[in-house]
Amino acid sequence: MRTNPSFALDQVDEVRRLIREHPWVTLVSSTSTGDLVASHYPVILDPAAADGEIVLLGHVGRPDEQLHELGAHELLVIVQGPHGYISPGWYDAKPAVPTWNFVTAHLHGTPELLDDTDNLRVLADLVDVFEDRLPEPRRMNGTLENAAYAERIVAGTLGFRLRVSRFTAKNKMSQNKPAATVDRILTELEGDGPYASAALAAEMRRSRDGGAQ
Repeated sequence: MRTNPSFALDQVDEVRRLIREHPWVTLVSSTSTGDLVASHYPVILDPAAADGEIVLLGHVGRPDEQLHELGAHELLVIVQGPHGYISPGWYDAKPAVPTWNFVTAHLHGTPELLDDTDNLRVLADLVDVFEDRLPEPRRMNGTLENAAYAERIVAGTLGFRLRVSRFTAKNKMSQNKPAATVDRILTELEGDGPYASAALAAEMRRSRDGGAQ
């Protein structure tokens, strides 16, 4: 991530919101062999975390824990929110260049590995988080058969808890543009053009209205 103060997002609550709304993350490790390893998994926030803390719960499928040397060193977790191309044609007649609006966070911490019991509990919580949105949620332990199946396959995964020791986040949503320009950008994003993005428009409106600075 570009190391300058522009568009910095340093509010823990906003980073937690970003994780809740965009839980499909990228895990990156620099291993003892000098290799870079990346994997993609969903994570959830640990509800037991104290105020002001960011604690992730997740799992990897074996043998990814060996590839990452999980638990032996710091892990980088990349969270990517809405993003998209912003054309200079959406500004005004003055000379301009295109840009890319985005919100993202880089989280750092050394994961704590979970035993099978805690891993099974985290997997059940993970399923609940996503199933809760459905009219008829299907719980991992909703039936005896489902619970028995989950217990059989848990050995193929390894759960972890990651307490974030530091993070860097950015929320670049055209905050440096005049209000009239932002309105034009929103009109394009909410339209039907090739770069329309309702999700990015919603994030821009939230930033404009003071939800994230």
